[in-house]
Amino acid sequence: MISRRRLLIFLSLLVTAGVFFALGTFRQRNEEALVRAEYDAQFDALRAEVRSQMHSVSREAAAVPAGTAGHADAIETSPTATAARAKMVAQIKEELQSEMGLLPVHLLRERRSSFVELYAYDSLGKTNYGTAGYLGRGYFITVKHAVVALKDPDDHQGARKIVSVKIVYNGKEIPTKIIDTGDADVEVHSGDWAIIKTRELDLPPLRVDSAFGFDFAEPIFRLGNDYSKGIILSTGYVGQRTSNGLVTCLTDGHPGVSGGGVLDQKGDLVGIPIGRMQGDYRFSFILPLRAEMFRKVPNSESADQRVVGNDVQ
Repeated sequence: MISRRRLLIFLSLLVTAGVFFALGTFRQRNEEALVRAEYDAQFDALRAEVRSQMHSVSREAAAVPAGTAGHADAIETSPTATAARAKMVAQIKEELQSEMGLLPVHLLRERRSSFVELYAYDSLGKTNYGTAGYLGRGYFITVKHAVVALKDPDDHQGARKIVSVKIVYNGKEIPTKIIDTGDADVEVHSGDWAIIKTRELDLPPLRVDSAFGFDFAEPIFRLGNDYSKGIILSTGYVGQRTSNGLVTCLTDGHPGVSGGGVLDQKGDLVGIPIGRMQGDYRFSFILPLRAEMFRKVPNSESADQRVVGNDVQ
């Protein structure tokens, strides 16, 4: 009798433990399913946003790519324009605060100091502004259309020439010379890149990765000389590759960011902001880095030698 009672008690305890274990497992799986569903919903929303932007652009027949080098003589200085720029900066800061966890703040601050403001003066007395990223030993990478006068439909006689290119270092403009360029004859082109050089500067060299995959919806960070107001950070997401060797993205393409940097989540330089779609400052174009861009930079026969872990030489 006692043995049977003990057996019943043991069996009841065993059944109870099995029930609680099953309930715990079910609850855990249910929570994991909810987390996965929430993540999938966020990713699907992001995917829909990118595709919506691309679809809306493709429907506008008049929309064409435009370079993002700025024109100094076109800057508005009215109170309205100043207020609009202040609002823009506030929005960028708000977006950055919400996404800052993607990259450590100290790394962003370090990378920011690797970029400088670039100014080009032409034969017509006009000033264009953009950005350049430091590669070490006085070498910078930027866009060709910021330092060379490319084809301009309004310049029928080809009178415009760039007479000098300068970068801002420690608050002063210092002259540079063009070392190498791509084969672009128009803006927003796969050959729209340039290497310029000045004396060796006390700036942290960027680390380069030419093998970055630019996977769809991957987070990226863009640094550039927005509106000639200094180096400003913006976050965004990768879109898709284009037929002419560029990559679309959702990140601010304000005037002046051309020649700046596109960083991955490790803080490596993976591309150059090169342009935007006319009328849409959030639909931008990135020029992925290629080994040929560094062919005239010392000790960099291949950009693949300049990946994270190895300082730019």
